[in-house]
Amino acid sequence: MLGEDRPVRILAVVLLLLGLTACTGSDEPSSAPTSSAPSTPSSSTPPPRATPVPVPAAKACYALTYDEAVAPTVTASPVPCQRKHTTVTYAVGRLDTLVDGHLLAVDSDRVQAQVSKECPARFGSFVGGTVEDRRLSMLRPVWFTPTVEQSDAGASWFRCDVVALAADGELAQLSGPLAGVLSTDAGRNRYGMCGTASPGTQGFARVICSQAHSWRAIAVVPFAPGAYPGAEKVRAAGQSPCQDAGAAVAPDTLDYQWGYEWPTAEQWQAGQTFGRCWAPD
Repeated sequence: MLGEDRPVRILAVVLLLLGLTACTGSDEPSSAPTSSAPSTPSSSTPPPRATPVPVPAAKACYALTYDEAVAPTVTASPVPCQRKHTTVTYAVGRLDTLVDGHLLAVDSDRVQAQVSKECPARFGSFVGGTVEDRRLSMLRPVWFTPTVEQSDAGASWFRCDVVALAADGELAQLSGPLAGVLSTDAGRNRYGMCGTASPGTQGFARVICSQAHSWRAIAVVPFAPGAYPGAEKVRAAGQSPCQDAGAAVAPDTLDYQWGYEWPTAEQWQAGQTFGRCWAPD
């Protein structure tokens, strides 16, 4: 899954193959009657066993597509971090699947809710920076759990990865260490959120700042959590702070442009309880 400020099984289950033996006899008639000895019962055949699924390694790198990154499970193997990659594992934890003595399915709402809480909570301490830095970046947490089959074989881990959105539905290539990357100017510039035009105008698309762009997200307008205040209130709340933010980065404080992007009701429901200020870059 892909988080706003925000799912794997790496190895397939292998079943042991058991061989079967058959007995053959002669078609020639016997010249004298013979007695058959009782057959010796064969030893009991053990049931097939699934091989354990290893726990994913922290700091491993993967070359995932966008669709793979937003899926709850994935089968891709790690790649050397010196090669091209799009995700880095920043945390691995253990699922809590036992509730009141009952074992929950790995794809149950309760188990999945645990992961969707744990991975975003660990995200900030890994990439660094402030809450505003992370909201102004294109870095996102995604998470994975074992498949049902792997869970049945004993897998009980979850994996948290960091990705960078290059654009809508596209992942960017990652390079260099990501631990604490948003605590540096270089990291905030590389993985910042930029736009191809002014927000709300024709031709606007959100892109990573390492790509060609003309506008940049420069500040955040936070709102108190709770029910959605309504489009008019969230729109009005950002006018003054975004105008001030635009003036602060403009070369001429008497002649400058600024933009404001406020959260919709749908975005608010998904957890985006803030707006963004924009300015030409």
